[in-house]
Amino acid sequence: MRAVVQRVTHSRVEIEGKTVGEIAAGMMVLLGVQQGDETDDLRFMIDKLANLRIFSDEQGKMNRSLLDTGGAMLLISQFTLLADCSRGRRPSFVQAEHPDRARGLYEELAEKVRQLGIRVETGVFAADMQVHLVNDGPVTILLDSRSKSEK
Repeated sequence: MRAVVQRVTHSRVEIEGKTVGEIAAGMMVLLGVQQGDETDDLRFMIDKLANLRIFSDEQGKMNRSLLDTGGAMLLISQFTLLADCSRGRRPSFVQAEHPDRARGLYEELAEKVRQLGIRVETGVFAADMQVHLVNDGPVTILLDSRSKSEK
């Protein structure tokens, strides 16, 4: 799994001009599910997202997580994070998981993060969405469940 995590003051996702998910302070997460992602990848991502210390403490240091701050998460499916642009000019998406399986892992991630007590709003899987956000900092973090340096 790959994720782009942005610390936000607020964020929302719209479909055809209608807001389908919205949060105040917290994190906006674009999530891509890769072919072959398993339970270990899911666990890794849940733990990282809930416990990633990207929020400021009393001294202004990034030392607090969503669990610490009570912030919310806006989770958006984003298969294009698996794009391979190494050949030619048109991205290849062969590394992206089949939509049915990807949807299941995406929904399971959202539910398991909710079970930790974090409010999770989502977009609509595979829909054409417009994402609005104010990146706070800016803080943007890339996560990959298959990265050896993160496991």
